[in-house]
Amino acid sequence: MTPAPHGPHEPSDEYFIPALRFRVLTRAYDALLSVTLDEARHKRALIEQAAIAPGHAVLDLGCGTGTLTRLIKGAHADASVTGLDLDPEALGIARHKAADAGLDITFVQGSATAPPFEPASFDRVLTSLVLHHLVREQKQRALAAAWSLLRRDGELHVADWGRPLDLLMKLASLPVRLLDGFAPTRDNVEGNLPALLREAGFVDVAETRSARTLYGTLTHLRARRPA
Repeated sequence: MTPAPHGPHEPSDEYFIPALRFRVLTRAYDALLSVTLDEARHKRALIEQAAIAPGHAVLDLGCGTGTLTRLIKGAHADASVTGLDLDPEALGIARHKAADAGLDITFVQGSATAPPFEPASFDRVLTSLVLHHLVREQKQRALAAAWSLLRRDGELHVADWGRPLDLLMKLASLPVRLLDGFAPTRDNVEGNLPALLREAGFVDVAETRSARTLYGTLTHLRARRPA
């Protein structure tokens, strides 16, 4: 679904962590999150937060199997919606889901750290459960890329694991950290995402929502590219 570190020093965009780390589990991803995370509710909250307007160009960065992408287009038929992901199997699932729903969505294979689009192509970039797959350098590159892709006054909206609200949420986050790696998830659980967004050039950075889940604290963030 997203790029993973290639070695101890140099990340590679050609190697990635699938949605549930192991390829054999990719097709189980939607069912698992639907049952254990109430995924659609959290993603609808992210879409509502994004305040997408008619005619907006919207990118789902690291779209995986396309659940968020499909929900965006379903809620905003007049928006132009694109999903980007590096995993061809996940993209195949996403395309089938969009076709079955009769939704006109463009899906593109590519990396969140080096997306194949022209600068200033989008009014909104949304990303859900992607950044925790990336080590610090990759997070920085992905956020810098999102900044570049946004038009002036465009907005980035993020849903991902954040600083645990309490000890119970810290314990709940351990399976995710074990599955996806302690290095990629460190900035999430230490609450560093807002600082990384500001470092990338975003302004009006805010944590807008924190929810308790079986996997830890799910945090929503909003940030804007300055005019």
